[in-house]
Amino acid sequence: MSTLARFPRIRLTQGPTPLEPLSRLTQLLGGPNLYIKRDDNTGLALGGNKTRKLEFLLGDAVAIGATHIVTQGATQSNHVRQTIAAANRLGLKTTILLEERISDGHADYYNNGNVLLDQLLGASIETRPGGLDMNQELIAVGERLQAEGEVPYLIPGGGSNAIGALGYVVSAQELLQQSTDQGLVIDQVIHATGSTGTQAGLVTGLQAANSNIPVLGISVRAPREKQIDNVTRLALQTWDLLNIRQPFNPASVAVNADYVGHGYGVPTEASLEAIHLLARYEGILLDPVYSSKAFAGLIDLIRQGHFRKGQNVVFIHTGGAVGLFGYRELLEPDGGVR
Repeated sequence: MSTLARFPRIRLTQGPTPLEPLSRLTQLLGGPNLYIKRDDNTGLALGGNKTRKLEFLLGDAVAIGATHIVTQGATQSNHVRQTIAAANRLGLKTTILLEERISDGHADYYNNGNVLLDQLLGASIETRPGGLDMNQELIAVGERLQAEGEVPYLIPGGGSNAIGALGYVVSAQELLQQSTDQGLVIDQVIHATGSTGTQAGLVTGLQAANSNIPVLGISVRAPREKQIDNVTRLALQTWDLLNIRQPFNPASVAVNADYVGHGYGVPTEASLEAIHLLARYEGILLDPVYSSKAFAGLIDLIRQGHFRKGQNVVFIHTGGAVGLFGYRELLEPDGGVR
């Protein structure tokens, strides 16, 4: 594999992020040994997985002389929050497009959580109704800014292109080094898969290292076959970008879409249970859109006997707990404190 050092990069992540055992939850569930990689602790504006991708994306933006970052995401986008913060650190302007994918959220959903932080961080915020081609919306904004004399740099939703996926090639290398240092044989990696960049980068990095560690992405939005196609396409692009000589094995892309529920951004009973279990047994906060659905899937697979006792399963925590504040009415136990 060609060295990652040849790609422009801005260091934003406070890493390596911890790899920790979930001892109490392991005991409670009575299944495999559970570990969690804390990419919720990457350090930029309350952290999250997008920070890793932004290191390479903004490195590329600076290299081409960009003056204005443009990106998009759902109303409670974690990616948008981290993008604004990273751009601020570099003195770049930002315009963000928030897609209203959920039409029946409570007031907190539209005003609290990530939305509040987006405003605090100071971006130019535009909204779009759900269902539009958001990539075309990005292009239109980029053309408008270019006409105004800016040098725009367009980042797709989730930072998920081949350049962004390099961040999770780095994460895969980091995980392998940590497992070596801890004497830990990893039998499975599990994480939430949405815009595909995290999974594509992990699969690329682990496969390029000949680790044979399987990665399971638990989808938070797309059906299984569609998500497999999307991840595979991006993994191949990342593989080619890195100029890896051996052929990519598409069989390494595995997705489970059984835990999406009623759709993106709509918590399920199982995901709410996962949030409460992690909080009360391990003091770790999951988010209501991504990591809680993935962890709910992990819990269900353990209860079904999918894993053997003694196996080591690593959950990648992709962050986003700030989104909890946008879902207060669903999360308050017994109506909250009076």
